Amino acid sequence: MATMPVNGQSFALDIVKTDDDGRLKRDGNLMSASAHIITAVIGSGVLSLAWAMAQLGWIAGPISLLIFSFITWFNSCLLADCYRFPGPLGGTRTYTYMGAVKAHLGGIKYTLCGISQYTNLVGTSIGYTITASISMAAIKRSNCFHREGHDAECHASTNMFMIIFGIVQVMMSQLPNFHELVGLSTLAAIMSFAYSLIGIGLSIAAIAGGNDVKTSLTGTVVGVDVTSTEKAWNCFQAIGNIAFAYTYSSILVEIQDTLKSSPPENQVMKKASLVGVATTTVFYMLCGTLGYAAFGNVAPGNFLTGFGFYEPYWLVDFANLCIVIHLVGAYQVYGQPIFKLVEDSCRKKWPESGFITNEHPVDIPFCGVFHVNSFRLLWRTAYVIASSVIAMTFPFFNSVLGFIGAISFWPLTLYFPVQMYISQARIRRFTFTWTWLTILTVACLIVSLAAAAACVQGLIMQLRNFEPFKSVS
Repeated sequence: MATMPVNGQSFALDIVKTDDDGRLKRDGNLMSASAHIITAVIGSGVLSLAWAMAQLGWIAGPISLLIFSFITWFNSCLLADCYRFPGPLGGTRTYTYMGAVKAHLGGIKYTLCGISQYTNLVGTSIGYTITASISMAAIKRSNCFHREGHDAECHASTNMFMIIFGIVQVMMSQLPNFHELVGLSTLAAIMSFAYSLIGIGLSIAAIAGGNDVKTSLTGTVVGVDVTSTEKAWNCFQAIGNIAFAYTYSSILVEIQDTLKSSPPENQVMKKASLVGVATTTVFYMLCGTLGYAAFGNVAPGNFLTGFGFYEPYWLVDFANLCIVIHLVGAYQVYGQPIFKLVEDSCRKKWPESGFITNEHPVDIPFCGVFHVNSFRLLWRTAYVIASSVIAMTFPFFNSVLGFIGAISFWPLTLYFPVQMYISQARIRRFTFTWTWLTILTVACLIVSLAAAAACVQGLIMQLRNFEPFKSVS
């Protein structure tokens, strides 16, 4: 704020600080970016890792986690350098993942990237709705068992909880952009740590209590737990679940666009990616291995719903409440790029439309003035309703999460970052660097296709005896 004397009077002049691109000054830093990443990465994926370990066993399970963590971090570093074009330091900002692909690769790859990214974002919104409803149903069941006894028929429909979660998201989605989500992301990151720690603690308690469970180096036993065909499908589906647990590259550029320009955004983003991926890998490893040790080869799809719902019931309730709070924030982190794409496109196409462009100030007691946009209210509400309806139609936790992870991990975490890096660094074909990057890309494509096929097979099997909108936990 500054003042200027005019005719003996002083008038306040608002000085609007802008960045090198003319947009409002960005104020993100290492801490805020790390919070966004942890919020995005530690989501419903952590809950399925005990089940994934049970399918893969003590050897392949931890190794798979470490491989996916390294690939995610490595390609996040490549992607961080592609935020600006043509160079990572002095180039023009690209703002979005699709913008980065358009600047570096263009053409058909830009279109394919858009399809991959927004399919992933929509799928994640659906997956988070399913997970939040399962956790809310778990709270209801836990209290029912505590009140009625361990032999009571305590079932809970997840549909009502999906509707409740959707109503909350309708309200939260009116936050205009990523810059308004720092506080929500920080709270969500804290919640993710909380329920992960509770799950780890409950697993340790179950192990210490001498649970009679069976584990093995190769996971579920053919002929005892599963058939040979089921073993193969479940292993690939487990790979899909691990891939989903590490999917966040689709919003990395959007997170990077919140950072201050000094120090350079790519350097800060690489550090934030290291902090985020390393932190989540430690928690993933603990949740996966300890969850497997606690439940053995019969580990449930969501390990926080497998502790019997009995005692301490309040701790299980609190853990599931933390999941719900975390997913409220994570849903928004993944939803904002979709909101931005549609709203920016409509403003560009119909710049004179007051319905699309006008902001209406609303004075909210104790909160100040909140600006409401009619188009934003209608479009974002419709999106939340649509994702909730799809979640109620296909409420299959492991299969849905695994499928989303399988189809999105390869293009978004691997292919496009590698191709942009090759283009930016002008790496020639058949050189050593080009060759090993190509081998890595092709190998991951084969694994992703196998995982996607396994998840589709799982969905088909579950749909045989399923009645839509009648899901219960």
